[in-house]
Amino acid sequence: MKNLDFLNKALSLLKPVHEEVAKPVSTVQVESVDEKPAVSPAPEFSSMELTVGDKVTIDFGNHFVGYFGMKLSFTGSHPDAPVLLRLRFAENATELLEKQEDYHGWVCSSWIQEEQIHVDIVPSFVDLPRRYALRYAEIEVLAISSKFKLVIEDVRLRAVSGADNSKLLPSALNEECSRIDEIAVRTLHNCKQVVFEDGPKRDRRLWLGDLRLQALADYYTYRDYDMVKACLYLFAALPMPDGRVGACLFLEPEPEVDDTFILDYSLLYVNALLDYFKATDDMETLKELKDTAFLQIDLAAKQLDKSYIIKDSDKMGWAFLDWNLALNRQAGAQGVLLYSLKAAFEIAVLLNDLDKKRVYDQLYYSCLNAANEILWNEKEGFYLSGADRQLSWASQIWMILGGACDRNRARDILKRLPDSGALSMVTPYIHHYYVEALIECGERSKALNVIREYWGGMVKMGADTFWELYNPQNPYESPYGGTIVNSYCHAWSCAPAYFLRRYFTP
Repeated sequence: MKNLDFLNKALSLLKPVHEEVAKPVSTVQVESVDEKPAVSPAPEFSSMELTVGDKVTIDFGNHFVGYFGMKLSFTGSHPDAPVLLRLRFAENATELLEKQEDYHGWVCSSWIQEEQIHVDIVPSFVDLPRRYALRYAEIEVLAISSKFKLVIEDVRLRAVSGADNSKLLPSALNEECSRIDEIAVRTLHNCKQVVFEDGPKRDRRLWLGDLRLQALADYYTYRDYDMVKACLYLFAALPMPDGRVGACLFLEPEPEVDDTFILDYSLLYVNALLDYFKATDDMETLKELKDTAFLQIDLAAKQLDKSYIIKDSDKMGWAFLDWNLALNRQAGAQGVLLYSLKAAFEIAVLLNDLDKKRVYDQLYYSCLNAANEILWNEKEGFYLSGADRQLSWASQIWMILGGACDRNRARDILKRLPDSGALSMVTPYIHHYYVEALIECGERSKALNVIREYWGGMVKMGADTFWELYNPQNPYESPYGGTIVNSYCHAWSCAPAYFLRRYFTP
């Protein structure tokens, strides 16, 4: 049931987006894709006379989110028929090498940024009503009268973001880290709209797992506390029927919770609330939202078996952790529960809630002891997950963050992981928590190396914003059945802005 007081408070905190006009820097021709797309300069589009089959690809020079418009004119006789155009918008040049008709994945193809439009009157200015996430725009003439040719006189993009650039905090990083930070900030900038979106190209929703990482980055960049606060109230205002926090929310046509529940996302609401309090000292919000946070712990506890281990499930999406479809999530989910229990206990201490302190302290150590008795394998020296006793990076990372082992064991686990054959990580999301685990273990230099190598790997591939998915062994991997629907500006990838500014600024 909706909490209208919370909903109204959230909506009152939301602000209109900021706008700027972005102009093309050049036209390009995308030739091929190996490890990095090859892009070569081409003549200015305003000098081109286009007829059937001609196309031009325009480069805005950076990643933007906004509304596309173009001024069209002609040469030759007065236009005697409409012009039929195909427009394609791409965050990454590789998208322009893919065809919509070749995509047969399980994510709806309507997310592909492609339009066919008729232009009845030339000359005219054409404004497209839909919002796009792009660096490149490709315009192709599908049909035009033989009596005239089309000229694109001008193109503009009304770029939008909820980020106020005048409030961006400066950084004092070296050249390499400064570039990674710049791209991370751009990622956050373009995912900040009316609320924190997970990806401005695909989904365009407020996802809880992304929100937590966006908020951490925002505290060290834009300090938009009102947007974080609004999002926390939105999740509390729009729970699922049993009080669970949903994995994501829709804002249009009116605010509504999705029917998707992800265990680790709901638990991380507790951590996101504690993070917010530590950044703001906003005790009123902590008091108002504590019941929502505590309820997520109480509901998760019902999923424990008699041994205090999270019950495993074959249902896809019951817990997320990472986009590796082969990942068994039981041990990782146990680690997230421990991680969130620590935060819940800290909130109870802040509020002097003696009952919750006692309950969560007992529950934490019951779950911790169970993890070390049942999931820890002494011979392997790792935490193993599920009936098949799977070894994965995600399980170790979350067990360490949950405090299942001391610092010495944690450091030893992380040291041996690369040569263990453990199931790998594939998203910046789990890499965020890997970096956090390294820092927790006192391995700051290794954490910095991960940022340089992993996010820096995307920089070397020409990223303007950081991607939803990046596997260095398979850079164009997709869990969706085709990379054309991959998001190349994704909220959970903005981690470097948080880590570099908090831990590695001179």
